Amino acid sequence: MRSPAMKSVRFGLAVFVCCLALTACSREYTLRGSAITSPKAAPAFTLTDHNGQPFRLSAQQGRVVLVYFGFTSCPDACPTTLSNLARVRRDLGSDAARVQVVMVSLDPERDSAEVLRNYVTAFDATFLGLRGTPEELAPVLKAYGVAAIKRKLPDSALGYTIDHTIYTYVIDPAGRLRETFSPDAATADVASDVRYLIRTGDS
Repeated sequence: MRSPAMKSVRFGLAVFVCCLALTACSREYTLRGSAITSPKAAPAFTLTDHNGQPFRLSAQQGRVVLVYFGFTSCPDACPTTLSNLARVRRDLGSDAARVQVVMVSLDPERDSAEVLRNYVTAFDATFLGLRGTPEELAPVLKAYGVAAIKRKLPDSALGYTIDHTIYTYVIDPAGRLRETFSPDAATADVASDVRYLIRTGDS
């Protein structure tokens, strides 16, 4: 027969364990990318997707939108980022249905709709390539703080490349810009954040 003292100790331990569990559950989730401290509506834009259809960011509410600015002849950062984002979608399972990945082309001179389509869908069939005229792109780049500088390559058949900002911008289902990720971010971290944003919905 257990003594009253032993029962008291066991009860105290049970209460302590419950308190720890409640504390763990109540902890606020911390985004793993470079979080925006005061999230605001992501800058709106409308560009043309690789199918020739208008892509309006405002029409994407209810989904997490991952926006990357790149170009199809990019040698390293762009393919690395798109490969990682394709893996993120695979890791999300059924949640991937509420994610849209887009690459905004910084090279409309070479990135035709067909070139963009062949490029982005090689990573994932759901990815969209977006394009616009230089005049259409300029305010979008400014709004997102994206640098894109054409650099000549006199000894290359390409003729030029584009040095550019290489972050992925994460927009939540309510249309707010929440964080950015660099190309070397762990895909598990990106998937975790995207899943969190999906499940917290429009709140």
